[in-house]
Amino acid sequence: MRTKYKRVLLKLSGESLMGEQGYGIDTKRLGEYATQIKEIASGGVQVAIVIGGGNIFRGLSGASKGFDRVKGDQMGMLATVINSLALSSALEAAGQPTKVFTAVNMFPIGEHYSKWKAIEALNNGAVSIIAGGTGNPFFTTDTGSALRGIEVEADVMLKGTRVDGIYTADPEKDPTATKFSEITYDEVYTRGLKVMDLTATALCKENNLPIVVFDMDTPGNLAKVIAGEPIGTLVY
Repeated sequence: MRTKYKRVLLKLSGESLMGEQGYGIDTKRLGEYATQIKEIASGGVQVAIVIGGGNIFRGLSGASKGFDRVKGDQMGMLATVINSLALSSALEAAGQPTKVFTAVNMFPIGEHYSKWKAIEALNNGAVSIIAGGTGNPFFTTDTGSALRGIEVEADVMLKGTRVDGIYTADPEKDPTATKFSEITYDEVYTRGLKVMDLTATALCKENNLPIVVFDMDTPGNLAKVIAGEPIGTLVY
């Protein structure tokens, strides 16, 4: 398998796991993701994964409904652990070894995260699934994935979404929106594009971690990104 990247941090949104259901985990979508991830891992790419929790609970929306923000964010962190366990289970069923790490101590659900243990798992051929965000409230899973990507020394952060890249406006709302093939971190900021939150974008910029935003919901796309095909948008 021809690969442009040796080690990647794959960021998946919790919402995408809902599939057609509108809530929770769609096992069909989960299986599709597991197949795509196993394909690149079998090809020798080291894969670390951070997954959101928005299909189950989102701290910020919880706060708007009267939840304490810190407790709401902690509930969101637990939602990412549920998703991580589901993805781990699907990958293991497909024959791909995994290791689940959690930002806060949750033994035996997952091993307490450390950079060294996550890299050791990657070097041993396992997919490292890193749950619980940063372990702190007020930080998104985008920031968590930027942080973990930098820590495990990934070549790139792959942000798998429902859209096939970054556009001048929301393509689902504005038919005149045009897609960028590549864009700088600064331009993302000055244009106010909703790619990731500012903390995550700043972390990636300061540590030279490029981001590729692509459509993960189309089977085969992940392998295309890994091979260096120009699908999606590169942020550098």
